[in-house]
Amino acid sequence: MVYKQFKDLQLSQLGLGTMRLPSEGWAGPIKEKESVEIIEYAFNNGINYFDSAFGYVAGESERITGKVLKQFPRDKWYLTTKMPGHMMQYKDSKLGFSGYMEGQSISSLSEIFEQQLEKCGVDYFDFYFLHNVCETAWDFYTNDELGVVKYLQEQKKAGRIKHLGFSAHGRTETIEKFLDLYPDVFEIVQVQLNYMDWILQDAGNKYELLTKRNIPVISMGSLRGGSLAKLNEEAFAMLKEIRPNDSMASWAFRFLQSLPNLQVALSGMESIETLKENIALYSTSDPTTEEEIALLKKVIEPILNRIPCTSCRYCADSCPARLDIPKLLNMYSEAIYDNGLWLLDFTLGAMGDNERPSACLDCGKCNPLCPQSIDIPSAMKKFDDFIKNPPPSPWG
Repeated sequence: MVYKQFKDLQLSQLGLGTMRLPSEGWAGPIKEKESVEIIEYAFNNGINYFDSAFGYVAGESERITGKVLKQFPRDKWYLTTKMPGHMMQYKDSKLGFSGYMEGQSISSLSEIFEQQLEKCGVDYFDFYFLHNVCETAWDFYTNDELGVVKYLQEQKKAGRIKHLGFSAHGRTETIEKFLDLYPDVFEIVQVQLNYMDWILQDAGNKYELLTKRNIPVISMGSLRGGSLAKLNEEAFAMLKEIRPNDSMASWAFRFLQSLPNLQVALSGMESIETLKENIALYSTSDPTTEEEIALLKKVIEPILNRIPCTSCRYCADSCPARLDIPKLLNMYSEAIYDNGLWLLDFTLGAMGDNERPSACLDCGKCNPLCPQSIDIPSAMKKFDDFIKNPPPSPWG
């Protein structure tokens, strides 16, 4: 296992994400025997960074992860969990859950944090994150009366949090604004990062933003939910021609190894077989070369260019509805690729009616200005229809 220095710690560059521990469907119950086997094997074979969260696997991830790790020396593993503010609301001085956690009773931030310590069986968390700083969670995390960040800073001062950070599915500008609001508070940030989302979700700019601020990055979605391990045959053939013995997954992890500011690459490994393969990939450091990165860009080009917007903004500058057309086209391209709105829901939920594709006036003034000859009003109409009638979620 290869390791990288973070302050006074040596963290494994491959981390175990526990959102996908074996379970009976998305909402559980967890398959405890198989989950225990995965966590034990990970630790015994060099992984020392474990990522959990309050709601993972119907709330069972923290319990199982803590239970297994407790049998090993406390200074040999590092546990992360998260404050579930992306699934919470604060109204009339009262806390409540939303989304899939709606209906659960909660009275304070302290109740959540204390419950997490108890479930994990620890006196402190090595890393503690705000879960998913994004457009829809902004008001919760920045509410002065509630004081989420202030509360966690107090826990850190008391030694119950060693390192404070946040995860984010929000847009680059949202992450930047959050860091500006809380300067010198967060030591590490977790974003969805892989060679496809480098462009598709603007992960490249997120990485550069954090790097310029000297904030180490943790990647989630390192294999994009497994999709980068099973690209189409044409893409597979292009990569095989260069490195015939390499798996598709190895290309994704080698790309991440080429990023100097990437601290840990998380992978939600659902089976021992996948875990063994990924650990083997991190037995040595083998980053992609510049030529190989260029090849990866070529491989994903047909996927990304379903709507070939280059963000020149000629259309937006002349739009009478003042729509951010490149942003909307990028979102639509992402929705098409994902065949759903799983991550875009966070962004769409924070957009006003005047910012959505439905606000397009269908005036056609943008079309003659587009160097790529995109039929923009038609794309806006299709995206609006997609939002109103999305495919069913794979998670039920």
